[in-house]
Amino acid sequence: MKNKYIFGGFIIVLFLGIMAYLFTQSNIKYESNFANVKGTDKIVKATGSWVKEKNYDMNREQNTFSFFMKDETGNEMKVIYEGAMPNNFESATSVVVTGSYRNGYFHAKDILTKCPSKYEQKTVQSSSM
Repeated sequence: MKNKYIFGGFIIVLFLGIMAYLFTQSNIKYESNFANVKGTDKIVKATGSWVKEKNYDMNREQNTFSFFMKDETGNEMKVIYEGAMPNNFESATSVVVTGSYRNGYFHAKDILTKCPSKYEQKTVQSSSM
C-alpha cells in the first residue's frame, strides 16, 4: 500500500517538472533588435532578413550552415546553424532564428523562413496590340 503512494507521488512530481519545463520553453520572446539579442544569454527568436551581399556558407564536413542577417535598424549578426540549409532559404523575405548569442555569433537551433505569398497581389502589365 505504501509503495502505491510513493509511486503516485513520483508521477505527480514528474508531471509538475515536465509542465514547468514546457512553460519556461514557451516564454521565448521574439526580438527584432539585434542589440537586445547580443545583450542577453537567454534563448530568443531573432527576426530579420538575410544579407544577400555576404552570401552564405555550407560546411558539409561539420554539417553547419552560416549566414549573416540584419534587423530592422540595419544591425548585422552572423548566424551558425548545425544542420542543412532550409530548402526555400534563398527566396525568403524574412528569417526567424531560434537560439542564443554567444562567442561573437548567434547559435541557431532552428530556422524558419517566410517566403513571398502566392496570394499577394501582383502587378500585371497589359500589353497593347
